[in-house]
Amino acid sequence: MKNYWLKLILSFFIISSIVIVALGLFFVGYTNILDIKTILAIMIALAILAIFCIALAIFTTITVVNPMSRMLKGTVLYDDIDISKKGNNEIEKLRFNLIEANNQKRQTDTILKHMTDGVIAFDMNGKVTYINPAAIQMLELKESDKSFEKIFSKYEDINMEKIIYLENWTSSETKINTKSGAMNLFFVPFKDEINRPTGVMVVVQDITEHVKLDNMRKEFVADVSHELKTPLTSIKGFSETLLEGNCDEETQKHFLGIIYDNAERMEKLVQDLLTLSRYDNKINKNNVIEFNLGELTKKCSEKFEIEVRKKNQDMECFVTADVPPVLADKDGIEKVIINIISNSVKYTPDGGKISIYVGYVHNDAYIKIKDTGIGIPKEDIDKIFERFYRVDKARSRELGGTGLGLSIAKEIIEQNKGNISIKSTLGKGTEVVIRIPVKK
Repeated sequence: MKNYWLKLILSFFIISSIVIVALGLFFVGYTNILDIKTILAIMIALAILAIFCIALAIFTTITVVNPMSRMLKGTVLYDDIDISKKGNNEIEKLRFNLIEANNQKRQTDTILKHMTDGVIAFDMNGKVTYINPAAIQMLELKESDKSFEKIFSKYEDINMEKIIYLENWTSSETKINTKSGAMNLFFVPFKDEINRPTGVMVVVQDITEHVKLDNMRKEFVADVSHELKTPLTSIKGFSETLLEGNCDEETQKHFLGIIYDNAERMEKLVQDLLTLSRYDNKINKNNVIEFNLGELTKKCSEKFEIEVRKKNQDMECFVTADVPPVLADKDGIEKVIINIISNSVKYTPDGGKISIYVGYVHNDAYIKIKDTGIGIPKEDIDKIFERFYRVDKARSRELGGTGLGLSIAKEIIEQNKGNISIKSTLGKGTEVVIRIPVKK
């Protein structure tokens, strides 16, 4: 910058010198007088011009050129600025403001870059002026997607002109579905100091989990309503028949038995729902004690002796290792074991086999319950722990199941810092493994 300024002053000196000499020659030609005084006057004018140019060069170099050069080259550091004196020096004040603006820009860029929400800014022509990595990932954008039209043309009711000019009459929020999931888009127009639109900013939020939870809630309400409606309808129908008084004693006993069974089914359903609610809200008081898992499992299996004999099934319980005691909610673990064994007995045909193993591996005590039952289709394995999910709904209701047993079992095991897994082959049987950490 300094060289350009000196060249400019030198050019001014040369042009001015030519003008002075030209004026002198014009004076001599006009008066026809060429004496020592005329030559001396020209020389003095040139000398004054030279002194003026030199002084101008020195002054501007010190007060303007050097500070600007230091600012542009970054030779003056932020810490070297004396804030108390910056008001006396406009150049330093300008540099101070530039540093502040750059720092704020870097901070904003860092925040936007690491946000979990996507952010895209467009100018009035619809061209992308800024986009963060989250937006690229959420909307699955390509390098060629650099305009509003290319990004949002595949979605209906998203128009940039409406967003900018009909802000008060158009919704600024839109939900879309992508391969990644459900996204919520917020459109906010940019405006300048006189309230004129200068562009649009879009904020992209991933609401996939929210949508999933909302759908689960709706399904849960529908399932509960359906599960309660079926026995209530049965109870109401048979009660009305009994009230009419046209039934003999044997028929009355039969109808009362059906009413009792449906009432018992409703009671079990309500109890299961209350149990799930307590675990969901973390208000279930676990009675954590030390106990022997092998002994507890044997006692649970003995409760099914009568049912096993009726179905001519073969049930065996083995403790395969010296299992250390576990520290957990004994009542909750007992419910889980009984639920799993009950399922094995229910869904294993007459003459089938149920094997129960209790062991110890990698600081975990485990219970493996293996049967030769009807099995579970492969596509249903991942859904088996969902609430009210049944592989065979008709058979499950016939056997008195509520569809909540495995959901409750998973909640209990996870709250005792363990895990439960299921392997199954359709038509060949099912294997359930429960792991619980032993007492350290």
